[in-house]
Amino acid sequence: MPPRRPPLTTADIARIRDDFPVLHVRRGGKDLVYLDNAATSQKPRLVIDTERHYYEAQNANVHRGMHYLSEIATNAYEEARKKVQRFINAPLTCEVIFTRGTTESINLVAQTFGRQNLHEGDEVLISAMEHHSNIVPWQMLCESCGAKLKVIPINERGELKMDEFEKLISPRTKIVSVVHVSNALGTINTVKEICAIAHKHGVPVLVDGAQAVPHLPIDVQDIGCDFYAFSGHKMCGPTGIGVLFGRAERLNLMPPFMGGGDMILSVTFEKTTYNGLPYKFEAGTPNIAGVIALGAAIDYLDGIGMDRIAAYEHDLTQYGTQVLQSIEGVKMIGTAREKAGALSFVMESAHAHDIGQLLSDQGVAIRAGHHCAQPVMQCFGVPATARASLAFYNTKEDLDALGAALRKVNEVFA
Repeated sequence: MPPRRPPLTTADIARIRDDFPVLHVRRGGKDLVYLDNAATSQKPRLVIDTERHYYEAQNANVHRGMHYLSEIATNAYEEARKKVQRFINAPLTCEVIFTRGTTESINLVAQTFGRQNLHEGDEVLISAMEHHSNIVPWQMLCESCGAKLKVIPINERGELKMDEFEKLISPRTKIVSVVHVSNALGTINTVKEICAIAHKHGVPVLVDGAQAVPHLPIDVQDIGCDFYAFSGHKMCGPTGIGVLFGRAERLNLMPPFMGGGDMILSVTFEKTTYNGLPYKFEAGTPNIAGVIALGAAIDYLDGIGMDRIAAYEHDLTQYGTQVLQSIEGVKMIGTAREKAGALSFVMESAHAHDIGQLLSDQGVAIRAGHHCAQPVMQCFGVPATARASLAFYNTKEDLDALGAALRKVNEVFA
């Protein structure tokens, strides 16, 4: 095991911030304060330059050409797959499937594993804190085959009621699909425990890791999940690229998601023979530049260390919570004991959308709305929340600026 590196210092963060050009965009005479990282993270120069280099010096299709450019593009593409494998500790490289993002990864499982295994009266078990991307695909599947969607409830802190979870598993439960870190609440779910309980009943588990991969070290073997989905753009990579990890024994039994080039071995008008893993699920020309740049994002994060990022952001989250709690009329939505990244709140003086606009006028970028998690809003009896979401390049000064801007909101609406 490599020696543990020292915690991130103020000087480290200053150097890191210099790697992100957009953090030096000026707004109102000051650098922009970007606190909307749960929606998308910013990109370091390494990622930007890697994608540009592909188009300038490597641009060719992968897996199909015999010429020089195709060879180096293919090598870079497949090297990125190996980087993902190591980053999440997947057992096999072929268990890493490239998709357009978390949404497509979940839809892939729903439309292949789900259609193959669910029938009338069967059940899909999700939680009350899911993003729409982990609700709607299962609803569509259930409507098409007559299955039922069941929901694990959450408590007033925004934590799963684990005592209710196992009670909801029945002989008809065919899959459990839960979020690792809630985008609307910041709650870190005990996905390892969830997998262990589900597997005790013979039920596979998909984990939505979109909000976990940017903030926590991820080990899919330790978690024990059957599927793990995440997006590149939330972890300093490009938009339009994502990953589905799946256990090879599961993926091999699943039918293809889409038909076309690269997912075939042979085609006649009578019969098509499908390619092996991972290509069976990667039809057509992929987002080659995005995959290679995702590999660069992983290099960047590895260079810092996910353990150091997690520790730094934990302290930042605690500080941000204190800042928000010091402001008159602020109520936190989601106060789980274990949180990562997201600080959601409402104010007595203003609607969330007004908060978002007034903060933007002061150079502070947050998110306001239901965060594609309307059932969460219904659980807490609010139409929307304001959400400040953190990344490792944020600082306590960013959060102080957030606090000052929110006090201004109170002044305006007083």
